[in-house]
Amino acid sequence: MSEAPAPAPRPQPRNPLHGVTLEAIVTALAGHYGWKRLSELVPIRCFTLDPSVGSSLKFLRKTPWAREKVESLYLFMLREQRREQQQQQQP
Repeated sequence: MSEAPAPAPRPQPRNPLHGVTLEAIVTALAGHYGWKRLSELVPIRCFTLDPSVGSSLKFLRKTPWAREKVESLYLFMLREQRREQQQQQQP
């Protein structure tokens, strides 16, 4: 008896988090806001005490509520950037 192949994941063209790694999210947020501002927006210890991408990933992978906050902030940052681009393109 052989196992059926796993179904291919469905494409998610409208999901901005689809295909984006947690490492890419943390790196983008730290680059955009800086660690100090990031720790103010999402007050968790991995952002306040000796912050690094590695320590943040370790904590966020084990803590779903913190990961949700970080993902929400990432989506907010993307919306802000999109608005800024649209305003710059208008005459």
